Amino acid sequence: MKKILLILSVILTTPLSQAQQESSFGDGEWFKFKMSYSGFLKAGNATLTVKDTKLDGKDVYHVVGKGWTTGMIKWFFRVEDLYESYFDKQAIKPYKFIRKIDEGGHIKDIEINFDQTANKAHVFNKRHNTKRVFDTPVNVQDMVSTYYYLRDNIDIKSLKVGQEIRTDMFFDEENYGFKLKYLGEETIETDFGRVRSLKFRPYVMAGRVFKEEESLTLWVSKDKNKVPLRIKADLAVGSLRADLEAYKGLKHSFKIIVD
Repeated sequence: MKKILLILSVILTTPLSQAQQESSFGDGEWFKFKMSYSGFLKAGNATLTVKDTKLDGKDVYHVVGKGWTTGMIKWFFRVEDLYESYFDKQAIKPYKFIRKIDEGGHIKDIEINFDQTANKAHVFNKRHNTKRVFDTPVNVQDMVSTYYYLRDNIDIKSLKVGQEIRTDMFFDEENYGFKLKYLGEETIETDFGRVRSLKFRPYVMAGRVFKEEESLTLWVSKDKNKVPLRIKADLAVGSLRADLEAYKGLKHSFKIIVD
């Protein structure tokens, strides 16, 4: 269960186009996810919260992501993860990213400040008291801002089954080229009723955590919100599933099928 929020955040980077669409989110949006291990054992929860604020005089969104283990799992492996992103409200480019985690004694406390003009990432590892500067691609995103940037640029009409989408992300001390495939539409049962969704296959690195590159499946609502509804991950040992459990502050109506 070490990667609860990391898995959630990475797979929320849904495939989108570059054409600017009507904004899909705003101040006050909040999601809560319930996590289960191998289909039956409650594993934890994760939340994502959006708030308006200012950073160095700039109008930004401040997104806070939290993840924690619950139930029996926490007695064997305790997780408390905190991720924060400050990104421009118009361009949706990150200026600051914070990762503070304690995963069974594996601790990280990292702050990244992005210079989007010079294409640099200034990484401050607070635990080891080290500072390093890295080159980044143009318009690079952090792990959290990626979801909101791409979400706001999705063009549902242009998506084709089998289409692969790529984007650039900087995480910890590395640039990542993220790729995923559009699998088509599917209507799924949720805690709120039946919802039409778009289904995706993110590609991940096979190894210690994931079974293979195609271990993840993601469903997002087929509406103006592009809400993450469900995530399934085949892990090296067992499987992990995250389902949207609660929400508030959606910018648009959440479309549920009424029979």
